Amino acid sequence: MRSLLTLLAVALLAIPARAQSILPDLIRTYQADARFVSRFHAVEWSEGRFDRLDRFYTESLAALDALAYDALSIADRIDWHLLRRHIRWRQASLALDRRRLEEMQPVMPFRAAIQELELARRRMDPCDPKAAAVSLSDAAEQAKKTRERVEAGRKPEADRPADAIIVSPILAKRAAGAIDNLAWTLDRWAAFYDEFQPDFTWWTRRPREDCQRELRDLARLLREEIAGIKGKDEDPLIGDPIGADGLKADLEGEALCYTPEELIAIGERELAWCETELKKAAADLGFGDDWKAALAKVKDQNLPPGEQDDFVRDEARAAIKFLKDRDLLTIPPLCEESWRVEMHSIETQRTLPFAVYGGQYMGVSYAAGSMPHADKLMSMRGNNKHFTHNVTPHELIPGHHLQGYIEDRVRPYRGLFSTPFLVEGWALYWEFRFWELGWPGATGLDPAMDRIGMLFWRAHRAARIIVSLMFHLGQMTPQEMIDFLVDRVGHERSGATAEVRRYIGGDYSPLYQCGYMLGGIQIRAMHRELVESGRMTEKQFNDAVLAENSIPIELMRAGLKGETLPKDWKPRWRFAD
Repeated sequence: MRSLLTLLAVALLAIPARAQSILPDLIRTYQADARFVSRFHAVEWSEGRFDRLDRFYTESLAALDALAYDALSIADRIDWHLLRRHIRWRQASLALDRRRLEEMQPVMPFRAAIQELELARRRMDPCDPKAAAVSLSDAAEQAKKTRERVEAGRKPEADRPADAIIVSPILAKRAAGAIDNLAWTLDRWAAFYDEFQPDFTWWTRRPREDCQRELRDLARLLREEIAGIKGKDEDPLIGDPIGADGLKADLEGEALCYTPEELIAIGERELAWCETELKKAAADLGFGDDWKAALAKVKDQNLPPGEQDDFVRDEARAAIKFLKDRDLLTIPPLCEESWRVEMHSIETQRTLPFAVYGGQYMGVSYAAGSMPHADKLMSMRGNNKHFTHNVTPHELIPGHHLQGYIEDRVRPYRGLFSTPFLVEGWALYWEFRFWELGWPGATGLDPAMDRIGMLFWRAHRAARIIVSLMFHLGQMTPQEMIDFLVDRVGHERSGATAEVRRYIGGDYSPLYQCGYMLGGIQIRAMHRELVESGRMTEKQFNDAVLAENSIPIELMRAGLKGETLPKDWKPRWRFAD
């Protein structure tokens, strides 16, 4: 049975060449179909879900290839490549998940039997409570034996039985999450029949309780004893590196023609530039070339309790005036009106020690009354006036707040292709421009201290490239990442720890941390091509970048330059050379 995307693509073949833009509708249909498939085949870590998604992606690629590519407009060709690249990236991610499932299978031999109960319900097959009870009882026994084998794998080699299972902390953390998901799946399955099918509870209640207990005991062993994760501040930092092949697939998905090693070299180059500039600023403050001493001085320039939110407000308004005075871009009145400040809770600051954008508000981290004294001081030092002077326009206007406002209104269908290289790169590009346009000292603070504040963040973005890529290549441990951020950037250790915990926690794509600096470099390179060459004014360029929405920047560059992309187009832009 052909998908709606395939049928729509076939129908669109009859549209006269360049008669209208057709890819936006095709992309919207793909998004709707993808949601339908994913929601229906919702049993995580099941072969059935993997197989159906794989078939959907294959059909979608076939629909794209069936289009008369030569008849497409410039904009449609860009969208064609965006969708094709997205689908191929999803296929690569699916292949990675299949490999990860294979790695977890020895500690989840009961997985398929439990999943089949829920899959049968979703197929609307009749439920046989007696047979289900047998499956549950068998799964409970398998989980119990697996736990015993995992415990045996922790013994010294001389005492270890032949059938022991040795599990690494990384695999233990991942498998614990998958087993928790199985327990949740079992609950959802049972809730459908309990109280509605008279003999269901009679047959399944006890074996289900036994199975749930064994699943949770196994997950607890893997998470707490093997991985050492107990929900405390001192929990070990454990991530799941994707390796060189995974990074290659992600770089292709982000339309970058660089290797991880080349990107690390760019990070090192940018970090070296920051260190040189930090020494210049340190000399201006009377510290010679001791930039760490100058940085320590800057960190002490913080505000008393209760004043950080007002300072952020005033800095944000000053940044807007700075932009308007120079006519650098369009700021819609509703966007300028509709932002606010929120203070981060102590728990939130565990992983977000600095300011972030939260959707029409800037979340601000600062010392709270119930914090331990040392944590208060570190929070104040990490969010001092000069750091905040740089962070505020990054998060609000012209940064993420303005960016999100435009993305919701111009080409919103391209949200499917959102990339940190544009999302974070846009804000970094403005850090570059504010540096060049005289933002240090613009609000009455000491200019040299402002420069150090801006350079701290710039060095931080360069370091993110290095530590995140080296982690995923298996060349740097989480502790080494923390040490690097402390030694080479000047982070407080608690802040560096929180940053690394976030980098490796799995909530961000592996390339997300690279997107800040590298995306900023890409947009700055486009600025040189289009503004410094005289082809566009500064305001035209900045407005045009926002109007392209959040897409890989080499494809954005093709759109701004009016390039007609061939069907076999591949990334080739050496933007950092």
